[in-house]
Amino acid sequence: MKNVLLIANIILSILVVVLILIQGRGAGLGSAWGGGGGEMFQTRRGIEKITLRLTVLFIVLFFLVSIINLFVK
Repeated sequence: MKNVLLIANIILSILVVVLILIQGRGAGLGSAWGGGGGEMFQTRRGIEKITLRLTVLFIVLFFLVSIINLFVK
């Protein structure tokens, strides 16, 4: 059981890192392909919103699996 939790933790950590890197640094995915530029504030829409929600979900799952891993022998 402990091995399954460790593998799940590794997979979740890789997914979290990838999703964080995809989000960029405040620029959003739209500007990665030449969109935007002059806007000061922009709400997250479409794929950016999905990416943010998936990131939060995977971080919570990572935290829960880590806590469960502490109590499993």
